[in-house]
Amino acid sequence: MPDLPDPPAGSPVPAGGAATPAGGEAAGVAPSGAPAADPASRALADAPEAGAFAARNGWDRPFPAFDDFDLPLYVGSTTFQKLPLVADPAELQARGADVAIIGAPFDDAVSHRPGARLGPRAIRAANYTTGALNSLQLGVEPFAWLDVVDAGDVGIVPAWPERSHALIYRKVRDVASSGAIPIVLGGDHSITWPSATAVAEVRRPGRVGIVHFDAHADTANEDWGVLAGHGTPMRRLIESGAVLGRNFVQVGLRGYWPPVETFAWMKAQGMRWHLMREIEERGAEAVVADAIAEALDGGEAIYLSLDIDVIDPGMAPGTGTPEPGGLLTREVLRAIRQVVGAVELAGMDVVEVSPPYDHAEQTAMAAHRAVLEALSALAVRKSRGGVVRFEAARPAG
Repeated sequence: MPDLPDPPAGSPVPAGGAATPAGGEAAGVAPSGAPAADPASRALADAPEAGAFAARNGWDRPFPAFDDFDLPLYVGSTTFQKLPLVADPAELQARGADVAIIGAPFDDAVSHRPGARLGPRAIRAANYTTGALNSLQLGVEPFAWLDVVDAGDVGIVPAWPERSHALIYRKVRDVASSGAIPIVLGGDHSITWPSATAVAEVRRPGRVGIVHFDAHADTANEDWGVLAGHGTPMRRLIESGAVLGRNFVQVGLRGYWPPVETFAWMKAQGMRWHLMREIEERGAEAVVADAIAEALDGGEAIYLSLDIDVIDPGMAPGTGTPEPGGLLTREVLRAIRQVVGAVELAGMDVVEVSPPYDHAEQTAMAAHRAVLEALSALAVRKSRGGVVRFEAARPAG
């Protein structure tokens, strides 16, 4: 075997078939005979002092802090627009809020597609702007003029409709009794029965009228034998005496239900309605103006009920009983501004948003904007010296 040249200093040299590090020490053994430090240990030993990595990466410089109210809606609290959570009736009474948002996550009364129990959470989250919003439609910052809080959800449990309706009634009555305007996020449309009943009761001896936007009349006598289904709440309100038929106006009805005999009952109660066909012929604004006058014919204040299926399902697919041929989203939002700007609002609900059938949150966003439009119209009223709260409110008993 030929002689090999000496390796450069520090290079490993063969010794008995095993390589040894420079200095002749065996691999893994320090010169002192102690085990050599592994690479990770050497890295820790050479690491800079605590905080040096932050300084090296620019993470140690001052950054602005943001209040939860101004953070994106997917961060932090889950209330409507990150508004304060005031669920306790006594605290709400003491605060004197103008408006309180209520969640009613109930859909045990649906007759077709379920999912509206998930509506309140989806509606609360369906926005991309936070903080002190500016309404371009009305030129007002609603939260600069109104004290709006989120009163939380009604404590619904599944498969117990009677309990759910009772608790919705109690929660809405607590809010309305505080003087705040309740805005209820549904849930299926059966929640209007307990919700509007609570508002009408608190407002007595004044009379409440209802403006009801919907593809369906919801005046059936029963849904397959069930008296408290989502197709029956308006009949229950009238039969119970909470709202008079002649102060009940419906806008946007279309499709193939209800049958002739149901319309005969509605006519006998003095109810008035405007079919989608009329809106097509006369325009939404003219029809809504008539609806306002009709609802106030003997009524001092208005409860506004918006079933999201009044909007064409091409724009709001996330609902339980979609009916093609409905209003445009912009027409509905304009109608809400028109109603709330012209009347004393006693309460409001937005119902039948079913997130499992929604696409890209467009139905939830329409519902969310409906609430914001109502709030903005109320803010305009207050900015002009008008009254928003129900000043004659009495404590709940």
